[in-house]
Amino acid sequence: MEDQGDRRNAQLSQLVRDSGLRSLTMVAWRDLDDPEAGGSELHAHRIATRWAAAGLDLTMRTSHVANAPEEVTRDGYRSIRKHGRYAVFPHVMAEGFARRSTSDSAVVEIWNGMPFLSPIWHRGPKLIFLHHVHADMWDMVLSPKLARGGKAVESSLAPPLYKRSTIATLSESSRQEIIDMLGIPPLQVHVIAPGVEERFTPGGTLSPSPKVVAVGRLVPVKRFDVLIRELVATREFVPDLTATIIGEGYERSALESLRDSLGASDWISLPGRLSDDEQLAAYRSAWVVASTSAREGWGMTLTEAAACGTPSVATDIAGHQDAVRHGTSGLLVGSDELFSRVLANILTDSQLREKLSAGALAYAKELSWDSAALRTFSLLAATTTS
Repeated sequence: MEDQGDRRNAQLSQLVRDSGLRSLTMVAWRDLDDPEAGGSELHAHRIATRWAAAGLDLTMRTSHVANAPEEVTRDGYRSIRKHGRYAVFPHVMAEGFARRSTSDSAVVEIWNGMPFLSPIWHRGPKLIFLHHVHADMWDMVLSPKLARGGKAVESSLAPPLYKRSTIATLSESSRQEIIDMLGIPPLQVHVIAPGVEERFTPGGTLSPSPKVVAVGRLVPVKRFDVLIRELVATREFVPDLTATIIGEGYERSALESLRDSLGASDWISLPGRLSDDEQLAAYRSAWVVASTSAREGWGMTLTEAAACGTPSVATDIAGHQDAVRHGTSGLLVGSDELFSRVLANILTDSQLREKLSAGALAYAKELSWDSAALRTFSLLAATTTS
């Protein structure tokens, strides 16, 4: 019998044919191979792979990847990676102006903080991926002067240009922030949840002692410094606790110094970016997956872990509010002061963990990349007639 995924893929192929679209350019800040690639890049890749398989001639256009070829083909689509982190924006805009917009050629812009302003250079079918508002993130990563400029572009300059664009976001909580903080008309913002890869399943070996795993880029917005402090506080109540923070980024040395200064180097590990199999084993071994992030469009690591039967403890922010079903697949925490207390509670309460583990598995089964690709293309296809 044809399974649901096959049916959705067949529907997507038919929708691509019916749309009249033949080529598509995705413009994004970073490529999947970038050392700092995260959830946004993974989302774009999963969607691009399925759209290319459905018959689209798809090109991804991003900034350069250090020590890597300028052009690469992966899973059916081409990725062109050139120009620097900031220079990529004016160059992509110039390329857009030079490329004639046609009814069978579409653009998907991934607005990740700094926009590419596609409404002013592409007049054909177009869709915007906007996962979350950056807001105070600008202050975390830029000098005060540049942060003010970034916030001005995001909150004042760009929104009027996008008010007639179709925007896809990952969660209802992020949608509400986009409407409230950027002033985008509600009818223009659509929620399509991401999927979970089929390889994330229960199994493996659960750690015999309490273990917390966290996954993400080692950058300020993820607030791994807060997590390390909260883990140390949690260990006062859970003395055999161990933790692994998986990921790479420019905050590595500062986080290692903090960990060492708190006397936690023998039980908190920072192994860097792991292979797919190693990350899967880490999720399966954990009693809990944790996130103290300040901003998220969703929180894919939380639903990846959920598919392995591992519940979450995460900050109560937009994005997390949809990636975690509070009290069912995990627990959301409203303040840093409470985080260690909630974490200790779930680690010491086996009945609570079992309940949340079952809820996490059930929730993850609802999330499908095939469904996300189909629904997202439906939004794009609708712009061919608008």
